[in-house]
Amino acid sequence: MEIIIQPDGDAAALMVARVIAREIRRKPDLVLGLATGRTMESVYGHLVRMHQEKALSFASCRTFNLDEYIGIPANHPGSYRHYMNLHLFSKIDINLKNTYLPNGMAPDLAAECHHYEEAIKERGGIDLQLLGIGHDGHIGFNEPLSSLRSRTREKALTLSTLQANSAMFDNNIEKVPRRAITMGVGSILDSKRAIMLVTGASKASILAKATEGPITSMVTGSALQLHPRCTVITDEAAAINLEGIEYYRWIFANEPEWQTF
Repeated sequence: MEIIIQPDGDAAALMVARVIAREIRRKPDLVLGLATGRTMESVYGHLVRMHQEKALSFASCRTFNLDEYIGIPANHPGSYRHYMNLHLFSKIDINLKNTYLPNGMAPDLAAECHHYEEAIKERGGIDLQLLGIGHDGHIGFNEPLSSLRSRTREKALTLSTLQANSAMFDNNIEKVPRRAITMGVGSILDSKRAIMLVTGASKASILAKATEGPITSMVTGSALQLHPRCTVITDEAAAINLEGIEYYRWIFANEPEWQTF
């Protein structure tokens, strides 16, 4: 795992977007794992601008989202399909047939989860997985005590997750679906490369736990310490509790990969 600290949230989001853009230019048919949430909106905004102003093409890319709610249709304003169409897919040249999210309305949810795993395998696996982290350390909807070997499955959401996500449901927690389909921790660890974006002072404590603390199912993001190629990009506010902060700065300043950024 490597940790890169940027001055602020927008600079961190821009670096994430630049990493994604570079990987797409190197491999036009990149398989991207995508995430949702407010933190990702800046990343997608930068990618849209790169598409419009720098000819970044997504025409050959395929995408798989981490998760989707159970029980609401794709056109619901709170669904992650709606989110992705709104913030990214409708503004770039990607073929919507190559954008995949779990179907939370499937009549057989267990079969849908199995199908989703198989679809990823059939397309060669995820080349680059984009991630955020919840205040309790979850990645995807892998809430505390999720198995670190888990695969795509149904998951009940915690009260804190429902509260955090209620903004997309008129700030009414009663409207937020109680269950979702999520890629498992094991599914995420199968990606060839992972990029986790963490910004803001409210994430400082959990970032330190996930990156420098013990690997534990209580903080599923800590499993990324096991990933062979994981980069955490954060801002000064979220990095304040990191014990190795000076070491991370030194590595970033001297690592050849980042000298062109």
